[in-house]
Parts: sequence; structure tokens; C-alpha cells
Amino acid sequence: MSVHLSLPRLSSASELTRFVSSPSWFVFLFLIVAALSPALAQDDDAAAFFRGKTLRIVVGVGVGSGYDINARLLARHMASHISGTPGIIVQNQPGAGSLAMTNALYNNGPFDGSVIGASFNGMPAAPLLAPAGARFDPVKINWLGSTNRETQVMYVWHSVPAHSLDDAKSREIIMGAQAPGSTQFDYPVLANRLLGFKFKVVTGYESTPKIHLAMESGEVDGTIANWSTLKAINANWITQKKVRMLTQWALTPNPELAGVPLIIDVARSDAERAALKLMLARLEYGRPFFLPPNVPAARVDALRRAFDATMRDAAYLADAERLKIDIDPLSGEEVAALIAQVLRTPPDTVAKLRTALEQR
Repeated sequence: MSVHLSLPRLSSASELTRFVSSPSWFVFLFLIVAALSPALAQDDDAAAFFRGKTLRIVVGVGVGSGYDINARLLARHMASHISGTPGIIVQNQPGAGSLAMTNALYNNGPFDGSVIGASFNGMPAAPLLAPAGARFDPVKINWLGSTNRETQVMYVWHSVPAHSLDDAKSREIIMGAQAPGSTQFDYPVLANRLLGFKFKVVTGYESTPKIHLAMESGEVDGTIANWSTLKAINANWITQKKVRMLTQWALTPNPELAGVPLIIDVARSDAERAALKLMLARLEYGRPFFLPPNVPAARVDALRRAFDATMRDAAYLADAERLKIDIDPLSGEEVAALIAQVLRTPPDTVAKLRTALEQR
């Protein structure tokens, strides 16, 4: 809230003295207090609610994943920025590409601001691309923010005979994934049906670390993950060249991945580029956090401002650097605007993508 009140022009100290001694000064103070009272009352209400509470961040992905590590990092630092200084714990509810957690929180609450959702970044587009499984309206969700824009990398174990993305057009490459709705599933399936690749996607893994174990044992050839996740959980794989990068899934190239081609450059037509852009848009809000609808506005605002403050917190940023987690945040308002834009995608582009992602 902004208050537009201004002092009259005063040219000398004596004029200022006369002003503060006059009835006008008391009127001026009254107007300021009246203007600020609703905002102060809302802050007091939010602080009173959160004081003594333990908030929960429910992660729609398994323990040890990049999303999980990111949520636990946020939980350690965000509480100190919330009015009333509540505690925060993290719980995991993996399933159906974060749709199980999102559907439950959206429809069953609680709707008081005590539970925050942390989902796959593909969740907001699910009503467009997987409407049968999505029982929520992304526009009605209260978005708190995203901790990072993401670049995703598609990579294979070093002994797999695939040295470039083109090799996936001539031989089958087995990719490990968590579930439909995750980029680990959606992106290789889209590459097959839209661009002519031969990825075989095996689902059912609870987290990226478990897919990595499957790669080491030869159960799968590779996977897709956020570049920040790979750095955070297996940085040694990069330095020791244990994995080979085939492509980056991003709208713009990541400077740390020089020489790794962009998937969008493989598109052969404007229609294919449009479809890829819709799928890549989710990476702009790569680590989204949200509240369900109908949470009191003052509590939504308090948590949004706490999220923003955490993103500037020196201790949080130092902790993120130690964990090799990239931070490039968006506010809740920015995430909401991007999601609204995604939901305005032309129906023909949505239909093309939905057909490509259908499970056969």
C-alpha cells in the first residue's frame, strides 16, 4: 500500500515550527495514521496467526531430489522473515508428477496459510496437457515465488554409445524418469513424437538420486535434470566426466554449458518451435512454491514478502552456494503472470503437444 501525503512547502525553520504547532499538523498526523492503520492491522493479524505455529512445506517429489534440497534450504531461512517467526518443517508427498500433492492441497487445504506446496515446474501446465489428472486451476493458486530459473540437461552415462543428440535418432536410449508431468518424462517423449528421436522412458523412480543409481548399475542409460540439481548432488560426475551432455532444454543457452546444443535448434518448423517454447516456458519458474486458494490475503502477502526477503538474505545465499544450488528468483506476482501467459497458449499448439504426450 502507498500513501500519498506531502508536507506543505516550508522555506525556513521558523515556518516549520509554526506548522508543527498548528492544527494542520495534527490533521496531517491523523491522515497518516488513518492511511496506515489497515496495513498495520493486517500485519498484526498475520503475525498473530503465524506466532507459535509450525508451517509445513510439502514437496511433491521424493527425498533427496533437487526440489527437496531446494525446499529444505528455503525452510531453514524463510521462517526468520515471516511475521510471528513460526517454525517450518518439510514433508514429501511424491506421486503423479506432483499432481497428487497439488490436487490434495488445492481441494482439501488447509486454507489458512500453514501449508506451502513445492511442485514440479510442469504442474501449472497440467490442466492444458494432462487435464484428466489435474483438479486445480493454476490461476486461482497463490504463487509465493520461484527460487530459480532453470536450464535442464539431458545426459547419459559415459560408457553409453551415444556421443551426440543425433545418436538418439539411430539407436534406442533408455531414460530414467519419475512420472508423467515431470520433465524427465515429458521432454524425451516429446522429442520422440515431435522430433523423431528414439528414447525409451522408464518411469517409477522416486527421485533423481535413485535414477542416478540406476545409471551407475546400467539399468538406464541416462536422464534429464536441472543443471543446478546435477551440480548439487553429483558434481563429481561433471568433473570426472562420468556423464555426457547431449542437449540443453532451455530458451537461451546456459553459459556454463558451452558447446552443448539447444533442443529448440533441432525444430524443423515454426509449429515445432512453438510447441517446444510452451514446454520450455516452465523452466522460467523452475522452482515454484505456492499456497492453495482462499488463504487470507494478509497471510499470502506476508509469506510472499518473506519469500522475497529470503531471496536477498546473505545467510541463505551463502548456504545455497555451499550446496551448489543456483538462485535466480522470481516473485509470486512474476510467477503468476508467467503462468497466466502459458495458459493463453493457442489451442492448436496445446492440441499438438497433448497428442505428443499421450501415453501409448
